[in-house]
Amino acid sequence: MIKHKQRVAMRDLTQLNGEDADTAAKNRLGGRDLNIFRVMMNHPKLTRRWTVFAGHVLHKQTLPFRDRELLILRIGWLNQSEYEWAQHVEIAKRGGMAEEEIERIKRAPEADWNAHEAALLRAADELFENSVVSDQTWATLAQTYSIEQLMDVVFTIGQYNLVSWALNSFGVPLDDFLPGAKA
Repeated sequence: MIKHKQRVAMRDLTQLNGEDADTAAKNRLGGRDLNIFRVMMNHPKLTRRWTVFAGHVLHKQTLPFRDRELLILRIGWLNQSEYEWAQHVEIAKRGGMAEEEIERIKRAPEADWNAHEAALLRAADELFENSVVSDQTWATLAQTYSIEQLMDVVFTIGQYNLVSWALNSFGVPLDDFLPGAKA
């Protein structure tokens, strides 16, 4: 992974009040303020609006957990987003994905995947490289996915591509509980 210099300072979220404090509180994970939100709260209005969309993509979309995480991890890897990768490796592991599978995502879609999973990973590669999912990849996914699910594939990749750009550009450091974080 590429290391990025921190460009945007992390806010002390305990100093927020009103709507900004509510926004920060809604985005705590297990009582922790994640570094992504400590940075994003430098722009509270943007954060409030972005988290609605991000929340849909992460928690309310139509894709199965495993498929969603394959997409997120692949686009995070393609963008060399250390923070995105580290966060979602932990999420994927908690959801039952094996370390070997997670490592295979780095080589995808050439690695040993079934046709559906290879198509998911190829969709991430195609959007990253060409800004469009190919007809062949779309057709493969359409064999098992509804139109809503196909749309969620594109928006999941797009959301986490955007987040990877932001994380890399702002230089958000790893949260202290993630492997590889500075002590």
